[in-house]
Amino acid sequence: MKKSRENENEIFMQKAIDLSLDGMNSDDGGPFGAVIVKGGEIIAQGNNQVTSENDPTMHAEIVAIREACKKLNTFDLSGCTLYTSCESCPMCLGAIYWAHLDRVYYANTKEDAAQIGFDDAFIYEELSLDKNKRKLLMQQMSRREAIEVFQKWEEKEDKIIY
Repeated sequence: MKKSRENENEIFMQKAIDLSLDGMNSDDGGPFGAVIVKGGEIIAQGNNQVTSENDPTMHAEIVAIREACKKLNTFDLSGCTLYTSCESCPMCLGAIYWAHLDRVYYANTKEDAAQIGFDDAFIYEELSLDKNKRKLLMQQMSRREAIEVFQKWEEKEDKIIY
């Protein structure tokens, strides 16, 4: 049984790697691919489409998460596993946590990605800084008006918690 599980993992990872190569060769975007598996079957897949879609959020993991959520008609991907050709960036990692995926397998590391020009270290560094010391100007405004919406959310009886 364990040998079968290992072989299954290798098959799913190879599919993610194949998607990374196919997407790169078709000029969709960078060399990244991902598949989402549930119950031993691929339910969604994606490759990086940042440059072809002119959308910086179209990373392979995000594309796959969006497809899986549509297919399963849910925003909660508990019970699913992600196979990705590279360790996820901070944006994708955030989406993975929000989607409640059970497990992530990755092939290349973030250090491997940095060596070919996809270096996310600056984002991790920025996140660890006080907001006032970040390169991106962040200024709070209109909190009083916005907090009223939060209060209404808190009181809303038919809200869907996620």
